[in-house]
Amino acid sequence: MTKLLLIAGRPSHGPGAHEYRAGMLLLARCLEAVPGLGVDVHDEGWVSSDDALEAASAVAIFADGGARHPLLEADHLATISTLVDERSLGLGLMHFAVELPEGDGAERVDSWIGGHYHVQVSCNPIWEARIGQIPEHPVARGISPFARTDEWYVNIQFDDTAADGPGSPGRTGHITPILVATPSKSARQGPYVYPHGPYPHIVAASGRCETLMWVFERHDGGRGFGLTGGHFHSNWENRALRTAVLNALVWIAGVEVPADGVSSTLTTEDLSRDLDPTP
Repeated sequence: MTKLLLIAGRPSHGPGAHEYRAGMLLLARCLEAVPGLGVDVHDEGWVSSDDALEAASAVAIFADGGARHPLLEADHLATISTLVDERSLGLGLMHFAVELPEGDGAERVDSWIGGHYHVQVSCNPIWEARIGQIPEHPVARGISPFARTDEWYVNIQFDDTAADGPGSPGRTGHITPILVATPSKSARQGPYVYPHGPYPHIVAASGRCETLMWVFERHDGGRGFGLTGGHFHSNWENRALRTAVLNALVWIAGVEVPADGVSSTLTTEDLSRDLDPTP
């Protein structure tokens, strides 16, 4: 049985936003029928025991980033680094968790998933992304074009040692964009969630498409992905977005993605389960 660990961060926002625990539990339920895959969910920002990591083929983190990133606490960065080196552990980072301050953590994450959010180089407006063209890739199976409003990050910094840009081969791996959209001029002009902006270099890139979700194939055989959306819990009701993330979770664990993508259904009740207590 291939083991996938889903790590949910501590509560950090009001109701319906950054519902890390509810989101990971929802995704775990959607993965229950995938043959050969076992999924464990851990909350409060890390695994309950290091023993859980010993059996894992892949880890995905949905949590606050920046200085509060789970990888930057205690010896977590060194632990994941060892597992990547020893057995090519798969790694996925979702929403805020793609943001790391510049330094060793960001450099290692670039080598594991291909890129990261760099404060005041990247930005975080809330805007409607219209996803049109879908690539040929196992993670894209079963996805159809869709539009969704979320806190989609813009101008992710892709490691120039990993690739010359999304879709290009590099020395440490290969990035494939999965979800791509072009922000409106008004989205580029702000306000951003923080700092509010606008940033001249973001405005100057008007008309450029942005990679909102990507996968990374490392030369050591390991796999990673980054998702910039995921701010609003209600967006998991969108089948295409949900399928893209479910596919990515299966893929980083090394399990075959079904020909039509991971199938799942949700009810309104499913979306309201396990939400963080209202402050």
